[in-house]
Amino acid sequence: MLIFPVFAAIGASCGWATGIVLAQRPAQMLGAFEFTRIQLIACSAILAGMCSGLGYWQSVAWNYWPSFAASICIGMVLGNLAMIECLRRAGPRRTELLLSLKAPVVAAMAYLWLQEIPSAMDFLGAGIALSGICLAVFFGDKKTSQSDKMTGGIATVILLGISATVFQGFGFLIVKPAMLAGTEPLAASAIRLLGAAFMISIVALWPTNIFRSQSTLTPRLLGQTVLPGFIGYGVSSSLLLYAFANYDTAVAAVLGSLSPVIVLPILWFKEGIVPRIQAILGSVLAIFGTTVIVIF
Repeated sequence: MLIFPVFAAIGASCGWATGIVLAQRPAQMLGAFEFTRIQLIACSAILAGMCSGLGYWQSVAWNYWPSFAASICIGMVLGNLAMIECLRRAGPRRTELLLSLKAPVVAAMAYLWLQEIPSAMDFLGAGIALSGICLAVFFGDKKTSQSDKMTGGIATVILLGISATVFQGFGFLIVKPAMLAGTEPLAASAIRLLGAAFMISIVALWPTNIFRSQSTLTPRLLGQTVLPGFIGYGVSSSLLLYAFANYDTAVAAVLGSLSPVIVLPILWFKEGIVPRIQAILGSVLAIFGTTVIVIF
């Protein structure tokens, strides 16, 4: 049923919205590289164990190994390093706004590469949802929250955000043929994580302060680092890969970009800052656009 891929993409958005709020503080303490390294190693071990227990390795279409390799290098390593550095500098709301551009980027890639053309109603629903996302995040809160304080220049933040968007979108899209060949989403996520963890661990051997932790890693900080990683890499990525494999890529990308809307009530609950009426209206538009996609 098409309703399952739709809910999977929405579930991915919920996971990323929760994870990115949880990730900001440990990312600022550890630095982008060390934070990403710990997340990738821990989450790859968790997912590899789950796939072994569930017997998912047998489903992997290994003849698509070049696609997995490209997804690991570009989508996982480069994409996530850019995203975490953007999060450290700009906060979760601005980061999610830039990452929501993944929808049109992936749609363009899917059209040029896979010749996928959404229906007219899918186009309409996706357009309404994307407009709502932009409206919600542009206006955001009535005042700057603690999480939303920006460090560094806006040009650097935009470059990091757009780079993360393009890299991650490419990383998801290039493994779609492997998913269509029968690879389980959880197994695909585990392969991507294992490869990225290996690569970033090799790079970490280089003796330079850029790759060193900026804080002492305590058990509490380790837990705060691994939890959002499992939510994002393990749960959300697997859900979005499932949606990509079983639904139109462009529409799945839009539904997987609702996290900028979902993050607003999370920040409201966390910091007690009420969103503006424009942000609430944007959220309603995003929900309406999603409804159009689901019903029609």
